[in-house]
Amino acid sequence: MGEGERSGDGRKTGEEVDAGALFVLKSKGTWWHCGFHLTTSIVAPPLLSLPYAFKFLGWAAGLSCLVGGAAVTFYSYTLLSLTLQHHASLGHRYLRFRDMAHHILGPKWGTYYVGPIQMAVCYGVVIANTLLGGQCLKAIYLIMEPNGEMKLFEFVILFGGLLLVLAQIPSFHSLRHINFFSLVLCLLYSALAAAASIIIGNKSNGPEKDYAIVGDKETKVFGIFNAMAIIATTYGNGIIPEIQATLAAPVKGKMFKGLCMCYTVVIVTFFTVAISGYWAFGNKANGLIFTNFLNPETNHYLVPTWFIFLINLFTVLQLSAVAVVYLQPINDILESALGDPTKKEFSIRNVIPRLAARSLFVVVATIFAAMLPFFGDVNSLLGAFGFIPLDFVLPVVFFNFTFKPSKKSFIFWINTIIAVLFSCLGVIAMVAAVRQIVLDAKTYKLFADV
Repeated sequence: MGEGERSGDGRKTGEEVDAGALFVLKSKGTWWHCGFHLTTSIVAPPLLSLPYAFKFLGWAAGLSCLVGGAAVTFYSYTLLSLTLQHHASLGHRYLRFRDMAHHILGPKWGTYYVGPIQMAVCYGVVIANTLLGGQCLKAIYLIMEPNGEMKLFEFVILFGGLLLVLAQIPSFHSLRHINFFSLVLCLLYSALAAAASIIIGNKSNGPEKDYAIVGDKETKVFGIFNAMAIIATTYGNGIIPEIQATLAAPVKGKMFKGLCMCYTVVIVTFFTVAISGYWAFGNKANGLIFTNFLNPETNHYLVPTWFIFLINLFTVLQLSAVAVVYLQPINDILESALGDPTKKEFSIRNVIPRLAARSLFVVVATIFAAMLPFFGDVNSLLGAFGFIPLDFVLPVVFFNFTFKPSKKSFIFWINTIIAVLFSCLGVIAMVAAVRQIVLDAKTYKLFADV
């Protein structure tokens, strides 16, 4: 098929159209569908760890990092979208992150760097969400059965069963209604978390507020970089090209509208949870703000139990949506390798390999989540290794390589500074994450009931 023959949405036809592009990355969505996908992929339960990040930074540095993270990621995602849009206008619509790297930086970048990193990040998110989903299910169980004997791994398996069903949803575009529901859920549990923090913070018998940064010099330094990595990872996405691939042609301007919708939700949720949680608990804020709602001395909640029930329920439901979103790039690879684009999407030839492969990946993720209850530390490493280059470094590099702005221009230098600064931050954050893994590995056991 000739180079000039292209499909109606700007994709090349012929040998480049594989089963993954046809069946998973369907280009049928509107800008608000794109906004739903973006919100689900960014505004997720990890935002509940923002008060914990603040305890290592304090008020001024914490708010500065939160504002800076929002500004830089919005800017970099916009540049990435404009770069994709530019190539699409030239007849080369790239549907995947690795395809962009392949054509802009060279084949080895897509095959050996961007592709593996993106897959590691996506699968890491699936495992982490499965673990967190199991923890939230256990919290719900303990509200109803305070002396219950079920273990964490059993709840992880239950969440894995829910994910096993949702993983069979055929395409990214098919998730638009689920992701709208996810947007509503993140607003609900963020509002409840902020309200609970304010209620507890106002109680006379509530925790004593202390905003001093504790620890020796080494702990404080590593804490700062860990906190910055947490904030960067919370803003992380890593699948912008795949989300833009769901847009129906022409794509011009649609992604920007979707980003504006997403970041409106980001500002409402991230800032309310971070500020209220840190205000209420100070340097006693835990990795997940929910755990601060339990009085460790009396083992009773500081807010009504229905508060805790609803927060955990909404979180579990959204975690399932987030996990399914991050399965899509993996499903795309599986479909490309196992599917037959010449057969119908729901033919036996395509359905059986799809069902088997997707189920296997969810089962393996569930086993890892049940086996490694300290996977949050591993995910911090994946965030430093994956989210920072994918979301902060590569978008500005792609833009400079594609549009070739003058080396005397402001945009060239601001992009270069962002790339260098966040490359350095990523390396330091990786060292900090490895250090934390070594420290925590001494206290956790496989299949631990934490």
